[in-house]
Amino acid sequence: MFGVGLAELALIAFVAVIAFGPDRLPVLAKQAGIMLRKARVMANSARDELREELGPDYADLELRDLDPRTIVRRHIIEAMEDEDIRPVAPPVLAEGQRPPYDVDAT
Repeated sequence: MFGVGLAELALIAFVAVIAFGPDRLPVLAKQAGIMLRKARVMANSARDELREELGPDYADLELRDLDPRTIVRRHIIEAMEDEDIRPVAPPVLAEGQRPPYDVDAT
């Protein structure tokens, strides 16, 4: 998760103990847990409200589906699977032949 290993977690815990002290650390951890729980509830309610507003066509909608990278990736994969689109091989130039040059394009 997040690319953090055991050594990094131990270092973070050690710095937290030094920075906040062992007396305040359990209170801060409890507050962080409550805040994360509230954020998760808000995200789930936003997702459910969005699904409700969009209707039954988008019943399986996840918030990560709205990421532009995911949308582009999905459309590229669908286009590649489409039977009408075939990859075109680049033209092969003969020995000594120069590629076409468009003066207006440069």
